[in-house]
Amino acid sequence: MADGLTIGRAAAFVGVTIKTVRHYHRLGLVQEPERDGSGYRRYRSTDLLRLVQVRTLAGAGVPLAEIGDLLDAGPERFAAALDDVRRRLDEQIEDLAARRDTLHRLTQGDRALLPDRACAVLDRLAVLEFSPDYVAVQREALVLARAMVPEVFDRFLAQLEQWLDDPEWIELTQRGWDAMSWGPDDPRIDGLASALADKLLANRAQLTMPTGPQHRSDTSSRYGLINHHREAQSPSIARLNALVEARLRAAGIDVPRQ
Repeated sequence: MADGLTIGRAAAFVGVTIKTVRHYHRLGLVQEPERDGSGYRRYRSTDLLRLVQVRTLAGAGVPLAEIGDLLDAGPERFAAALDDVRRRLDEQIEDLAARRDTLHRLTQGDRALLPDRACAVLDRLAVLEFSPDYVAVQREALVLARAMVPEVFDRFLAQLEQWLDDPEWIELTQRGWDAMSWGPDDPRIDGLASALADKLLANRAQLTMPTGPQHRSDTSSRYGLINHHREAQSPSIARLNALVEARLRAAGIDVPRQ
């Protein structure tokens, strides 16, 4: 080893590729040795030590752009820099753990996109013998609500939980779903809309939106995407929703307009 090692042998000793060694050279992390009389660069023990240090720090997650300054720093700065690297690695570990948990939840359907509390509401709908199609639409609406109005999602769930304890509300909701099979001019829609509006107005406090979401510039769009989800597939449901909203507005409730 008196004459040093070729780049190939040096890379093999350190446990990296020749390409990686040359990349370290380009970044200025390891100085290129001088060429010997035969034109080869020979890596000596100090060069190998530097290569090992760079490889170790890179393998520990230190960005290559920071390694040069880190190796040239004094002991105190080096320790502080390593603490910062540890902190960032901890954050990455937490992020990866969260992604892993999401992948696990994907195998459980709803639980990838909704919290356990929302899934419990969907389970109750099934127990109450709402049709699978109705449960599927409500699942989609909950996913949209959580994404677009997260600040009121828990309040919305609490409202749903309360409604599912009310037999009258359950009966009205099931009739509303049955209305999908009615024609849009069916006279029963007017009576059902009145009954639904009266039920909602019986607890006006639940209809008051928090100040923040209510005054967004895009409140109407968010509201429409959630509350009118899939109604385009049923003219009768569209008419029912429009009548309910009209009655609520007539009673002084600020319902966003589409």
